[in-house]
Amino acid sequence: MPFIHANGLEYYQFELFGNQVTHAVFTRKGGVSPRPWASLNLGGTVGDSRENVIENRRRIFETLGIEVSSIFDVWQVHSDKVVFTQKSRPLDQPHEKGDAIVTKNPDVTLFMRFADCVPILLYDPVQQVIGLIHAGWKGTVQKITSKTVRFMVEHLDCQADHILAGIGPSIGVDHYIIGEDVALKVKETFGTEASLVLCTTNGLIRFDLWAANEILLREVGVKSIEVSKQCTACDLERWFSHRAEQGSTGRFAALIKLHQS
Repeated sequence: MPFIHANGLEYYQFELFGNQVTHAVFTRKGGVSPRPWASLNLGGTVGDSRENVIENRRRIFETLGIEVSSIFDVWQVHSDKVVFTQKSRPLDQPHEKGDAIVTKNPDVTLFMRFADCVPILLYDPVQQVIGLIHAGWKGTVQKITSKTVRFMVEHLDCQADHILAGIGPSIGVDHYIIGEDVALKVKETFGTEASLVLCTTNGLIRFDLWAANEILLREVGVKSIEVSKQCTACDLERWFSHRAEQGSTGRFAALIKLHQS
């Protein structure tokens, strides 16, 4: 499996991207946070101390040889809002709300936090544009993934079939049970393809977020897609899982940054 160990930390990388772009999805290992956030928690609103989160963030950026001051992150609100930036976020300034971020500036590191929702990393090697998406069920049924690709195409001269997409560690279908109200919204979004992302066994409805977001990518013309198939709820030694840990947990980080030309 494509895990890398460095500086006491562990992170996942997509083989699809190779060495063309700096990217990582960090596991929960190697940080300073105590239980229940043990140990590389990047969530600042889950009860862990601010000092711990800052130190964990410092370790991540140091491991990849990136300046923390290059960070651009948002206040993730389960929306379909795409935020474009050409500059980093000063660490003392408030976050903008959104659930997808895009840049073409190699001085900016796109950064998000997860604990079951799907991290989706995008890279156009022709136009040198990157994107990072936070897709829970709400974002998925609002088609945030395909909307982000469309933004890249319409505003940044990307071609969808040039874009490489990585669907990262998140809750797998076996663990993601939803109610009938959510299933109805899934059916409204996916129509005849809903049967490909929903399954019912013993009266329980399960939603396949990986398949759903792959469908959203393919419907807008993205062809090169890698799915990590890493279930956060299956491996609590490696990942934080909001579902499996009943909400008492931390957040792991995903980031992507263009190389300097």
